[in-house]
Amino acid sequence: MRPTAPLILTAATLVAAAGLTACGGGSGSDPDTVKIAYNRSTDNKIRFKDNFLAGVKKEFEKANPGKKVKLIPIQAQDNDYATKVQQMMRSPKTAPDLVYEDTFRINSDITAGYLRPLDEYLAKWQTWDQFVDTAKAAAKAEDGKTYGIPDGTDTRGLWFNKKIFARAGLPADWQPGSWDDILAAARTIKKKVPDVTPLNVYTGKGPGETAVMQGFEMLLYGTGENPLYDPKAKKWVTGGKGFEDALGFIKTVYDEKLGPDVSDALDPNVGTTVSSEWLPEEKLAIDLDGSWLGQNWLKSGGKPWPEWSKTLGQAAMPTQNGQAPGKVSMSGGWTWAITAKSKNPDLAWKFIEQMQTKKNAVEWCVVDAQIAVRKDVAKDPRYLSSMPGITFFTDLVKYTHYRPALPVYPQVSTAIGEAMESVTTGDASPDKAAKSYGDQLKTIADGATVAKG
Repeated sequence: MRPTAPLILTAATLVAAAGLTACGGGSGSDPDTVKIAYNRSTDNKIRFKDNFLAGVKKEFEKANPGKKVKLIPIQAQDNDYATKVQQMMRSPKTAPDLVYEDTFRINSDITAGYLRPLDEYLAKWQTWDQFVDTAKAAAKAEDGKTYGIPDGTDTRGLWFNKKIFARAGLPADWQPGSWDDILAAARTIKKKVPDVTPLNVYTGKGPGETAVMQGFEMLLYGTGENPLYDPKAKKWVTGGKGFEDALGFIKTVYDEKLGPDVSDALDPNVGTTVSSEWLPEEKLAIDLDGSWLGQNWLKSGGKPWPEWSKTLGQAAMPTQNGQAPGKVSMSGGWTWAITAKSKNPDLAWKFIEQMQTKKNAVEWCVVDAQIAVRKDVAKDPRYLSSMPGITFFTDLVKYTHYRPALPVYPQVSTAIGEAMESVTTGDASPDKAAKSYGDQLKTIADGATVAKG
């Protein structure tokens, strides 16, 4: 997930939330106002989403005289943002009309009854045909209904500093063919350039889904087919060899001090530190991370760094031993969903339509460094020239995987984070951590597990 930091609700958010509760009318208190809750970056210099939504708000209010948009930013780390929004959605007094939903949480919120199906709107919306099937599937529940409109996706790979590589005698066109190749490069950097951190692999409970998806699952999905969930059997997979090997890689990184100090690695803020300090200050050689990083270093970003596109290279994450297909990526994304307790669903839908005009869809992918999920956006010249490396990360879509879109996944993710942390700190060996994960999985998934992978 896109890295964020711990819960810091802005004063404006607290006032807005308190106002919703105090007035007693909730989202239905004003039939002419659509209330929109979204996550605000914890880096106070980054306001891509705020500025984009402010622009759409202006367009919407001009196109719909008498209608108003109330933006409710929540400045929080992803887990805390989700908790806050869930609290708001439980009551019609506090529920926003429209909410920004991570695809990995959307099914749990659907199961909890927080969201409204959108099929009646989609049936009349021709733009839906422009969305690729994988994006449509990300917001579809087990009941076959669609509950969210995706606004982009992302891919993940290895970012590396060419200057540091040159000092270490490593090539500027580096492309590792296996996990061993990554570790070999990191060991070389540790030996020849000892004043930098060789490799960052997110880990532990603090960073949350950032660690699980960008760290562990980028390893796990390179070990074999369906290593986390078996879709044919409809069962979760207990911690087997691939699971242990992925934990073993993480253990090696931190045991050999190839990664950041453990205290830094387990800090919930580590993602922000990577993008705002370690990479631009050239303190980190290799970073397993997401396609969006470049947005931080643009003139409009939180840490302008004009040289980044020349200094940093990108390489695909290899499978464990280079076995077919040779490369691996993970993709996620966010959606816009209408809450079940919204009293203004039609107005909320009209705002979604305004956000998803071709012009606005392209604008969002450009300013937020998104990978396009619409066919018309993916062909747009502005998108194709929007960011150095955009073609590289778009090409990784063919190798990408998506997390199981099931209601219990957030609990599974938490259990994985615990397993990662235990090997990072040295409290458990990979096999014991995998066994502990398997035991938790039996409870989380109500016994619905399969034999070791």
